Amino acid sequence: MADKRDYYEVLGVSKTASDDEIKKAFRAMAKKYHPDMHPGDKEAEEKFKEAQEAYAVLSDAEKRRQYDQFGHAAFDGTGGGAGGFDFSGMDMGDIFGDIFGDFFGGGSRRRTNDGPMKGQNLRTSIRITFEEAVFGCEKEIEMVLKDECKTCHGNGAKPGTSPETCPKCGGKGKVVFTQQSFFGTVQNVQSCPDCNGTGKIVKEKCPDCRGTGYIASKKKIKVSIPAGIDNGQSVRIREKGEPGVNGGPRGDLLVEVVVSRHPQFQRQDMNIYSTAPISYAQAALGGEIRISTVDGDVLYEVKPGTQTDTRIRLKGKGVPSLRNKSVRGDQYVTLVVQVPTGLSSEAKEALRKFDELTGGSLNKGGSGEGTAEKPKKKKGFMDKMKEALDDI
Repeated sequence: MADKRDYYEVLGVSKTASDDEIKKAFRAMAKKYHPDMHPGDKEAEEKFKEAQEAYAVLSDAEKRRQYDQFGHAAFDGTGGGAGGFDFSGMDMGDIFGDIFGDFFGGGSRRRTNDGPMKGQNLRTSIRITFEEAVFGCEKEIEMVLKDECKTCHGNGAKPGTSPETCPKCGGKGKVVFTQQSFFGTVQNVQSCPDCNGTGKIVKEKCPDCRGTGYIASKKKIKVSIPAGIDNGQSVRIREKGEPGVNGGPRGDLLVEVVVSRHPQFQRQDMNIYSTAPISYAQAALGGEIRISTVDGDVLYEVKPGTQTDTRIRLKGKGVPSLRNKSVRGDQYVTLVVQVPTGLSSEAKEALRKFDELTGGSLNKGGSGEGTAEKPKKKKGFMDKMKEALDDI
């Protein structure tokens, strides 16, 4: 059997490495060679076991001292050390909690349950009009929020009693259990089922909060909607979420804004788009028209000969910037020429005279230049029989 590699060499650290450096090095190797990431890879499995064994020794102050003095002989019973190495008693929960969190999307380090922790964020939504989104507004919503129970001061225990340390996890809020698999010995970490991860057991519950430590009640909260906010964006209200743990701050309230559709205006980023009808006479001769904007109606001078679907720009009539409400986008208006309907006989006659003066388009379908020859009708079977009989 080949000699074991030096534990410091296995983890890639110096013999003077600190505990944090050793933990960081093992965490990196465990993530790299963990069997779950390399199913069926025997070489990765062996490297993972080797790193696990090295960390088990170097992370324990007494075992590291023995290893530095006697080497591997300290744990195989052949030297002057304690002999008989095993993984029992090791708490690798923080290491594997970090590793598995990264594997499966957690990515955050575990916190001890006795330290202050920020409360969870809450989410809700609110509907506003198109104009309210453009110019901003103040709204009021009603939420059910939890507050610390004044009777038990948040510990959930009946007055005169106190929560007890959970005997299963020893107050840690987590339990570590060892399983044998074809990878070898694997330690798993999970929230304590007896105390639900709190580390405390309440035997006599507070009569007001029923042991939860909190009282829920409806509250009205003011929401300031900034000018220029868009559909789907959220407003954060600090410390209006769930209460913190162990003296930690409350979480935040995230209010998602739902903007109602407008019958005339459409928005894209900071610009507004709309259409405006103009008469045939206005399109041909030009003239002043009235256009709707979020600031009210404005007058615009149409140029003579304007064609339908002409787009014009109204500068500064768009949506304000969220960062600087004095900066606004533009409004783009598509002019649509309206074809008159229900004309009187006088109007029709006037239109015919206008057509004669501008080229006579109504008469180009008759005789004269520009007329097209009518297509000949295709002869059928009976027509051909009739012609044949006439020739006899």
